[in-house]
Amino acid sequence: MLSPERERRLIFVLAAVQFVNILDFMMVMPLGPDFACDLSIPTSRLGIIGGSYTASAAVSGFACAFFLDRFDRRPALAISLVGLAAGTFAGGLAHDLWHLVLARVLAGAFGGPATSLALSILADVIPAERRGRALGSVMMAFSVASVLGVPAGLELSHLGGWHLPFFVVGGLGLGAGVLAFFFVPSLTAHVAMRQGTSVMASFASLLTRRTTQLSYLASAISNFGLFVLIPNLAAFTQGNLHYPRESLGMLYLLGGAAGFLTMRPFGRLVDRFGTFPILLAGTLVTVVVVLVGFTWAIPWVPVPVVFVSFMIANGLRNVSVQTLSTKVPTHEERARFMSLQSMTQHLFCALGAFTSAQMLGSVGEEAGATGGCAAQGADQVVAPLIGMERVSLIAIASMLVLPWVIRAVEKGVNERARQAASAEGTAPASA
Repeated sequence: MLSPERERRLIFVLAAVQFVNILDFMMVMPLGPDFACDLSIPTSRLGIIGGSYTASAAVSGFACAFFLDRFDRRPALAISLVGLAAGTFAGGLAHDLWHLVLARVLAGAFGGPATSLALSILADVIPAERRGRALGSVMMAFSVASVLGVPAGLELSHLGGWHLPFFVVGGLGLGAGVLAFFFVPSLTAHVAMRQGTSVMASFASLLTRRTTQLSYLASAISNFGLFVLIPNLAAFTQGNLHYPRESLGMLYLLGGAAGFLTMRPFGRLVDRFGTFPILLAGTLVTVVVVLVGFTWAIPWVPVPVVFVSFMIANGLRNVSVQTLSTKVPTHEERARFMSLQSMTQHLFCALGAFTSAQMLGSVGEEAGATGGCAAQGADQVVAPLIGMERVSLIAIASMLVLPWVIRAVEKGVNERARQAASAEGTAPASA
């Protein structure tokens, strides 16, 4: 067990790793309208770029599930971050849609394992009774990326072109790899615990458990529902809601700040009340926000109110799901479980993004307008998206199913905890 000081340092480093990883993924979608115009990509096809990253992360997550539990987590995390940085640098050098897609495939191949390794390290080191709070701290990286990273990336793009944010984030990825190598402790206990167990036997033990299957189903539903929307938010906000490009950074700043201030308290709520009631509250709020902001697009509701509410509600949902998922696997199979979960998350993110790309159109696209831009030059205007109402209803349907799947997962985790506590003669901890 780490001392409180080393535990805080580890949480900071893992938060930094998640910040870079999340920023690398998040910044591409808000920048979409910028490089769409420059590279002549219709805005309705931006989901392909987001989906290429997540599809690649899904494949690498599956591959890594066969061997990540065989290695020390520290160098594995550092190598993943270096690969992520290389893919991000390549994105800044892209000169058409398919070069950018290939660069995002490279970044996703390393970004997926980086996420699962960071969460595995946290779950290995932090006791279950403090894990929700610690995970809430690490997941604040999502909000920090929105508060500082995405607005900074938008401003860098405005000042130096859309290539510049890719180069800056690539440099941050290299820095995070150095931090991980020097400040994350060596973690090899899981290697000894699984010696003598075949890979296929370990997979069979993990995948045949009902709680594991339901946990992966929950990840699939959650990420599909979000990613039919997320790759299109910047284009919809500018093209359909007529929100000015120069204020887009402030919009992400407000949303990220709200999420940052609420994420840690959300972690405490999950630790105190359990997963299901907190997730259900977040789901209901998210459904209302999506109806108001995207299905009906009520004109008198301010765009910042919709965006900030969306960020807060999704933070509440995400910290609930992620905290519970860390309690599903046993210690020695955690990296394997997290790798398969990362695969599931990214696969259904890609499926959501590709689905929205097929369902959406943009004004002028059929007529051959380039890059989804209604005008070019200094007065460039992003073309409105067509079909967002249908996409948002698919998102809502997915969101409403999720709490009931999570409730079944929570029951399974609590039952296992009761059995373990009964065998040891101690009181069980609720999920």
